[in-house]
Amino acid sequence: MTDARYSGLCNIAAALPRMARLQPQTLAVVFPQGHDSDGSRAYARLTYQQLDEQSDAIARGLQAYGLTRGMRTVLMVKPSLEFFALTFALFKAGIVPVMIDPGLGVKQLKACLAEVEPEAFIGIPAAHAARILLGWGRSTIRHLVTVGTRWCWGGTTLARVSASGQGGGPFLEDTRADETAAILFTSGSTGIAKGVVYSHGNFMAQVDMIRETYAIQPGEIDLPTFPLFALFDPALGMTTIVPDMDFTRPAKVDPEKIRAAIDDWGVTNVFASPALLNAVARHGVTHGVHWPSVRRVLSAGAPVPAVTLERMQRMLSPEAEIFTPYGATEALPVASISSREILLNTRELTNRGAGVCVGRVVAPNDVRIIEITDTALTEWKHVREMPVGEVGEITVRGPTVTTAYFGRPEATRLAKIDRQGQTVHRMGDVGYFDAEGRLWFCGRKSHRLELADRTLFSAPVEEIFNTHAGVFRTALVGATIGGVLVPVVCIELDQEAPPGAVLTGQDFFESLKVMGAKFAPTRGISHFLIHPGFPVDIRHNAKIGREKLTVWAQGELS
Repeated sequence: MTDARYSGLCNIAAALPRMARLQPQTLAVVFPQGHDSDGSRAYARLTYQQLDEQSDAIARGLQAYGLTRGMRTVLMVKPSLEFFALTFALFKAGIVPVMIDPGLGVKQLKACLAEVEPEAFIGIPAAHAARILLGWGRSTIRHLVTVGTRWCWGGTTLARVSASGQGGGPFLEDTRADETAAILFTSGSTGIAKGVVYSHGNFMAQVDMIRETYAIQPGEIDLPTFPLFALFDPALGMTTIVPDMDFTRPAKVDPEKIRAAIDDWGVTNVFASPALLNAVARHGVTHGVHWPSVRRVLSAGAPVPAVTLERMQRMLSPEAEIFTPYGATEALPVASISSREILLNTRELTNRGAGVCVGRVVAPNDVRIIEITDTALTEWKHVREMPVGEVGEITVRGPTVTTAYFGRPEATRLAKIDRQGQTVHRMGDVGYFDAEGRLWFCGRKSHRLELADRTLFSAPVEEIFNTHAGVFRTALVGATIGGVLVPVVCIELDQEAPPGAVLTGQDFFESLKVMGAKFAPTRGISHFLIHPGFPVDIRHNAKIGREKLTVWAQGELS
């Protein structure tokens, strides 16, 4: 499966100067800046030529300051014009940006930074203050760059770095496809966040696969509500419209600000988490909002409920489409499905306990379903593949598959399999292929419940109960009662359910038992608990913290 496009010399930033030559005056990045004196919305902007020249100057300046090719460099800068220029400068110089969600929490952040042993730190003043106060990277960081006002912590500023690199012409290191381009930490939704090692070849393959799968054309206008996804835009030739929102709380987005950005710039593509789509779709249907310019919506991070897709379709033009790519930080995209196929073909199967259909495999990926095990499988000869229709662990081999977690050899050993000299990634998810070749997701492997008489998988169970009129979402967890592991369904009620749709008290629980008795995955489940609001991941606000819910449920039932 080796692809010549992703071998040899390769730098993901090479797409930027190419696009700057093809469309120099096309806007590359647009950032909201409040309002003008007349009350109209104000924006700062960079053309492709400006972004290319600014990132060249910063790359040259960073090198002059002492940052070298391969140097691990923490980047803690809010989405902004500087964020884009800095990231492409790091790629151009072959310096390795380390990107961690600030919302992971103090303990996780310190552990992640200690693990990656960075030598440089680029951040806004608040990030530098936290670094000093909490001791991040104290023993390894040697180079400091402040984006904004530098106070007492030494180092230099981005303004000085950029000024020192002016006037030198184009800058691009001749990095190799297998050379580390970045370290991107996972969301930490199922444990301690892990640093995924991305090569330049991985990034190039992602760009190509996204372009080809979704027919994205240069000149399109993108509204990415997840900052890292925005970094693909310059390579795809799209203009990035940075939305006015708190990126750590997509579920709390102001739908009117999203609508305003779409209207102001004629946005054609939107990337959003399921939590954000839920918020804008509920608001949109209630207030008659339409996104007439949008041709395509991409949503990832967790399965998108069919009811959300249905609401979103009502806001779009008839020819527009919603796609839900399936993948992970370690490999993306793996598979993809459209809203039309879900609403017309797979929704009813999901409602009856088949799991969530994530579509067909994106070429040139090779996806296999293997027997579930929690042990390491270092070579493919130790693998037992599952037949069509049987649930197993989802694995993928392809050009976007990353080969390792930084500084975590045991996690790497558990997640990777060698197959004829190529890396197969174990997704950590369970699922199956149906007779039509579609891939179905049944939940995380670690969330399965192995009961005395059967194994329950989270997605088939939850999707059945999610159809109840009074339910917003559910989570399957296990609790020990009388020394026996039993399934417990935690419920978050739908606060916007129409009056009279929600039963109360014991009648509500009885209605759930009656619903569950109709389907094999949920038959016999009798323990239900109402939770005031599920814990979710910081990145997408969509991945449910089932580990925390398990502890809570055990306490409630003890």
